[in-house]
Amino acid sequence: MLTWQKSSYSGTDDNCVEVAHLPLGDLAIRDSKNPNGPVLLLTAGEWHAFITDMKGDRFTQPALGMSVLI
Repeated sequence: MLTWQKSSYSGTDDNCVEVAHLPLGDLAIRDSKNPNGPVLLLTAGEWHAFITDMKGDRFTQPALGMSVLI
């Protein structure tokens, strides 16, 4: 059974991303609104690259009317 965590900035809001640590440093990510829905699996390296890009502000807002899948 996985132990899911969300950011302390989320408070009691159920509109956030949850992360669970897997063996060998890998991670599972899910939408807290849909806990029985799909789970995204990332290796430790992929997670590190994602966090680095987030901190480096390498993501931009999508064009108006576009959807973004994470």
